[in-house]
Amino acid sequence: MSLRIHEIFYSLQGESSRVGLPTVFVRLTGCPLRCGYCDTEYAFHGGSTQSFQDILSQVDAYQAKFVCVTGGEPLAQKGCLQLLTMLCDAGYGVSIETSGAMDISPVDTRVSVIMDIKTPGSGEVTKNLWSNIGHLKAQDEVKFVLVDQADYVWSKQILSEYKISEKCPVLFSPGYHTLKADDLAALILGDHLHVRMQVQLHKILWGEKAGV
Repeated sequence: MSLRIHEIFYSLQGESSRVGLPTVFVRLTGCPLRCGYCDTEYAFHGGSTQSFQDILSQVDAYQAKFVCVTGGEPLAQKGCLQLLTMLCDAGYGVSIETSGAMDISPVDTRVSVIMDIKTPGSGEVTKNLWSNIGHLKAQDEVKFVLVDQADYVWSKQILSEYKISEKCPVLFSPGYHTLKADDLAALILGDHLHVRMQVQLHKILWGEKAGV
């Protein structure tokens, strides 16, 4: 069994509750979505076909405790599910970053799912698979990337309608070149929302590029 891999690299986790932790990132090639703010368009194509053993050997060489499987959209490749289980079996703390457009129910329950809910500003709000909310676990996290204040208002409504904060932590992230971070902070504080605001640490440190 093999997967199409765009890159495997070692960096600091820039998002989620694991921000700042040294992590190996396994970035799979391909994504069925085309979000307007996408920062990994380079992973839509290319990469190389690698066996599971080759992937695990590369991950092991970094001697890290945490592994994040990302994309593109990693769940678009069926073999991703087996890779996640193999990484868990190897003793890693495993997370997956997914768009929310793919079914998360088959994901190994040991994996922390970091799932986007696409806002109207993403251009892909119709791709949200709302049944995924019912499969969220306490160690999972839901992320909203907010392009503007309209996205913020919409996201508040979704939080209330689906009671997501009662299921798992919620992350609000400002679009990298759109909504200003201090403006988002003011909105969250003003509304007393029970969410975690996050900025992308890796971009603050190294800018917007591959391999970080």
